[in-house]
Amino acid sequence: MSLLSALEKPLARFFDYMIRERGLSRYTESNYRQQLTACATFLQDSGVTQWQDVDAGWVRQIASQAKRERLKPGSIALRLSALRSFFDFMIVDGALGANPAKGVAAPKQGRTLPKNLDVDEINQLLSVDSDDPLAVRDRAMMELMYGAGLRLSELTGLNLRDVAVRKGDLRVIGKGDKERIVPFTGMAKEWLINWIKVRNLLLKGPENALFISKLGSRISARSVQKRMAEWGQKQAVNSHINPHKLRHSFATHMLESSGDLRAVQELLGHADLSTTQVYTHLDFQHLAKVYDAAHPRARKRKSD
Repeated sequence: MSLLSALEKPLARFFDYMIRERGLSRYTESNYRQQLTACATFLQDSGVTQWQDVDAGWVRQIASQAKRERLKPGSIALRLSALRSFFDFMIVDGALGANPAKGVAAPKQGRTLPKNLDVDEINQLLSVDSDDPLAVRDRAMMELMYGAGLRLSELTGLNLRDVAVRKGDLRVIGKGDKERIVPFTGMAKEWLINWIKVRNLLLKGPENALFISKLGSRISARSVQKRMAEWGQKQAVNSHINPHKLRHSFATHMLESSGDLRAVQELLGHADLSTTQVYTHLDFQHLAKVYDAAHPRARKRKSD
């Protein structure tokens, strides 16, 4: 069923604004489109013909309908967040005087901590010793994800020009198209050099991507996920292997070794420190110990 023009046109302007003015990624825009289209469809089915008729009561009904659809708390929170952003846009656009979604709280979410591999499991996974170009590529990808803490989209988005092998750093485009420079060294550097030496064997024509498939084009995120899961099985690692687990293992091991939360935050490209705390299993007890050991007014005075 198509949406009424009075509901659809403001959404189209909002999606265009998100990309052109705010520079948000297509992925974020796609998520917002999905959530807001669901809101508009529900409102239209309920007899609402224009966004100006939506009040806080209607927003609560949207949230209730999402619960009836058995959406997870995170998905409901995303739907309400998208709705708040859209209404903020309509206020700026002069179509609304107030945001009816502002006072509607999202359901509480339990914070689930991602699992990481221990150092022995990492060593077991990365003991790939083969001169097959695909195996060399796969080890280089896994070494780089674990060695530099990259997101999957950051890995697949890398181009040859983004890599400064001699300096040992990468130019990475993260969430929100934010650029950061990430260092890499050791085995990650060694295997990236190995990959670059054999990369031409898979080339079929001009291609800027650092990591390419056996067809010679940029490797897809799905292919990376599949290959890493296969290597986990081949190397007899007990845990299921996926790209996110390698990134999380990087963060956990870096924090355990350094204790430098801010540095890990920068390396991961997190805008919010609380996100890094979740990734690295930080709890209040750990923070309290760091505080007691480091803060000059918290340290106990030695007895005279």
